[in-house]
Amino acid sequence: MTYVTTDDGAEIFFKDWGPTDAQPIVFHHGWPLSADDWDAQMLYFLGQGYRVVASDRRGHGRSSQIGTGHDMDHYASDVSAVVEHLDLRDAIHIGHSTGGGQVARYVARFGEPQGRVAKAVLVAAVPPLMVKTDANPEGTDISVFDGFRSALAANRAEFFQAVAAGPFYGFNRPGVEVSEPVVANWWRQGMMGSALAHYEGIKAFSETDQTADLQAITVPVLVLQGDDDQVVPYQDASLKQAELLSNSTLKIYEGYPHGMLTTHADVINPDILAFIRQ
Repeated sequence: MTYVTTDDGAEIFFKDWGPTDAQPIVFHHGWPLSADDWDAQMLYFLGQGYRVVASDRRGHGRSSQIGTGHDMDHYASDVSAVVEHLDLRDAIHIGHSTGGGQVARYVARFGEPQGRVAKAVLVAAVPPLMVKTDANPEGTDISVFDGFRSALAANRAEFFQAVAAGPFYGFNRPGVEVSEPVVANWWRQGMMGSALAHYEGIKAFSETDQTADLQAITVPVLVLQGDDDQVVPYQDASLKQAELLSNSTLKIYEGYPHGMLTTHADVINPDILAFIRQ
């Protein structure tokens, strides 16, 4: 079986490749994508002898298009359902963008208390908080996220095309060649999911304060981000993550975009491997 059914009835799709007795690496995808966004990493780490696992977030990819639970608490508990189903222990959890928020909440609420986590990696991740508030004046104004919601509701297909062909991979930068297959693959993954899950997921990734999650994590955490990230500004994310985590290593990549796991997998993958093997 490649599905787990949660307590509230969501069917969560997952991939599980490699030796069951090998150390597991669990991958958490960004909004509005699926486990397929980790192809380059799953194949790489499988080749290094690890067990690799990735799931589609509820309402995303091949998981059921359930109408409820599109928030960080449910995202984390869904991960826990997969991890407990597979009985994964001594695991490394790697999350990108919204998936980084999912990792932080899972590790803080489930993984560490259950003794199942060895290390974590946050890549261009959304914690501690994206939206601008009185307590977070450096954040992004709520009007930006309202614009995302309006664009998604008006024409999701067109909006997703624009995100992938523009800021996500830095294809809107002068001199950067657009990879049409990469854009098409991003669009394909997004359009597989539920418009409702994607719409409500904007609030989940932008307005969830995860300060306490980061402060609760004690396992080693690698924090990675590009300094040309147009989606999650690194000054508001990775630098704060490194400050709030008690056991972190921070690496900033000059000129790398938000989607650097795809555009620069040849650099990012070995860096993550070195951290895991420390």
